[in-house]
Amino acid sequence: MNVFHGSYLKIEEIDLSKSQPNKDFGQGFYVTKFYHHAENWAKIIGRKHHTEGVVTEFIYYDSPFTERLCKVKHFKSYDEEWLDFVIINRNPLSATYDYDIVEGPIANDKVQRRIFDYLKEKINKTEFLKELEHHEETHQICFCTLKSLLTLECIDQNKILNIIHLSEPLIDQMMEDFGLNEMEAADRFYTSNTFQQLSNKLTGFYLKTWQEIYEMLKIESGIIKR
Repeated sequence: MNVFHGSYLKIEEIDLSKSQPNKDFGQGFYVTKFYHHAENWAKIIGRKHHTEGVVTEFIYYDSPFTERLCKVKHFKSYDEEWLDFVIINRNPLSATYDYDIVEGPIANDKVQRRIFDYLKEKINKTEFLKELEHHEETHQICFCTLKSLLTLECIDQNKILNIIHLSEPLIDQMMEDFGLNEMEAADRFYTSNTFQQLSNKLTGFYLKTWQEIYEMLKIESGIIKR
């Protein structure tokens, strides 16, 4: 899926630490499948920073591997579950969740105003959700964790990261050599220091073969041993 991010500058590398908290789906890197939505936001944020604004295009690998790698939550429409989730995330005192990727509609300015009305009991939940049935279609995806970013690739990168292709044989080999099930092997791999280096473009590890990466995993103490 092609997705877009609007900002006051071109996104060369995603830094989750710069993401703002208390957004619809929490703190993370947000994209949308609608170019015009990203373009409008780029213009708004660009004016605040005295730039024209830039839309950066990505490919989101929405695949079975993504579902295996990440804990994903999909909201298909403005419904009661979506509303409760957004309200929780917009409250600084609320507990955090453990999703890696969250996808669903946007609480834009108009919807946010009605959320405030709902919280002030000026409108009940049934009335609010009824209004949203006629709201224009919106879309956003929030990438909340480092490993979720492996499913997102900037289209105009000079070198395509091979991390997804490297991960599958690595996990399969760990299952065979160490008697782990798929969940155990994936967990040990994605929490290893080797994986952290692999996901860092600057190390160039993504250019290695999976066999070379596997040797690094075996050397790394305390990660592979059962």
